[in-house]
Amino acid sequence: MTGLPDPALVVLVGASGAGKSTWAGAHYRAQEIVSSDDLRAIVGSGRHDLDASTDAFALLDQIVAARARRGLTCVVDTLGLDPQRRRGYLAIARAHAVPAVAVLVDAPPALARKRNAARDRPVPADTLRAQLRRAAQVRDELAAEGWDQVLVVTAAEPAGTAAAPAAAAAAPPTGLEFVLQISRVPWADDPTGWLRGMAQAAAEAGFAGVALMDHLIQIPQVERAWEPIPEPWVTLGMLAGLDTGLRLGTLVSPVTFRAPGIVAKTVATLDAITGGRAFLGLGAGWWDREHAAFGLPFPPAAERLDALESAIETIRALWAPGTKAFAGSRVELPETTCYPRPVSDVPIIVGGSGERRTLRIAAQLADGCNLPSDEDKLAGKIAVLRAHCAAVGRDAGEVAVTVLDLPIVGRDRDEVWQRVETLRGRTAAATFAERRHAGTYEQQRERYRRLAGLGVRTVFVSPPHLRTPGDVLALGAMVRP
Repeated sequence: MTGLPDPALVVLVGASGAGKSTWAGAHYRAQEIVSSDDLRAIVGSGRHDLDASTDAFALLDQIVAARARRGLTCVVDTLGLDPQRRRGYLAIARAHAVPAVAVLVDAPPALARKRNAARDRPVPADTLRAQLRRAAQVRDELAAEGWDQVLVVTAAEPAGTAAAPAAAAAAPPTGLEFVLQISRVPWADDPTGWLRGMAQAAAEAGFAGVALMDHLIQIPQVERAWEPIPEPWVTLGMLAGLDTGLRLGTLVSPVTFRAPGIVAKTVATLDAITGGRAFLGLGAGWWDREHAAFGLPFPPAAERLDALESAIETIRALWAPGTKAFAGSRVELPETTCYPRPVSDVPIIVGGSGERRTLRIAAQLADGCNLPSDEDKLAGKIAVLRAHCAAVGRDAGEVAVTVLDLPIVGRDRDEVWQRVETLRGRTAAATFAERRHAGTYEQQRERYRRLAGLGVRTVFVSPPHLRTPGDVLALGAMVRP
């Protein structure tokens, strides 16, 4: 079944007893569903108080408009058989640029009558007969009304298997690997034990590796500046002692922090003691505050990008066989005596998405390029990267595309939106959810399949709500093949 847009204004259409409320409850949170029957119970004497219908529908329209204005999903649970009311909902969706979806819940008349008869307050037989006649006519009307999507759900489908806002559950795309990025470390109790537990959980959940951020001060996108952030290479050395088989590295280390020769030595040692499981993310650096606080120069961007080129050239020279002198385009070394050598071809991943310079450096010198995971922008960035590869005479397949993904993930819509509300701060919920690709494990798997289709090979995953090894284990439902 085709997935529905989310957020969206969803209008249910069907006779009494068709199963509209059951379908909605199986796929949406209770807070996302606005029911005319429920509102009759609020403004009248009960769900079947028809005298309260005018007030109930006035309140319903107000709720629909308010949720659409905020970009939040709203499911209208009424009969939906009145074309004038449907056109009103469609107008609300258009006014607030929210996708408009009509869901026709089509039940055989005999099944609708059977369900209706089982209710505490059945709809009169003549009324139900008229509804069933209208429901049989409404499919052609919906096709002509201009909905962004019309979905027909038949009563023969068991509840929970019809199309839902999330795509159908499926395994992650074959060949796509996932690396857990740890961006925050609780320090008060047992940071070593916590890190050990997170790494072991990552291995058990199916992650291929663990990456650490490389910052001197915690960045504002993650936590407050005074929250502890450990030096990554020391921390990775501790994780190297665990029998996990995980790849270990940084995403990414600024070339402004350490001399490139020292980085080469550090990473070569990590690769040797792990039996070939190290990787190196490198970038030009971007945060002037941490440089000033630690007495480090922070030159203009062009000079930092020059330093990135020089660093990669230096590191590769020191990792190459032998101890001969090296003369490159930017670097000259009297000898390349760096032992232990790496025991594998350590991949160098350039982080950054600057199209003119950063992506050219990645195309010419790196093994991979790490980009943002926003699908709308990613395809264009990949196209630029491939164009740079062609310009320097390199096969684009030699430069792996990786992405950093910071999703809000949950088992179901309730857990996802609970986390959105907890983390969004002053940002509007719909905006925050969109920026952080909020969704269930099934929705994330579908999104990762799309990323793989664009050419992504590795996803560095860093959900902001990870607090315990149990949270990491839960991600196995998203990443495990």
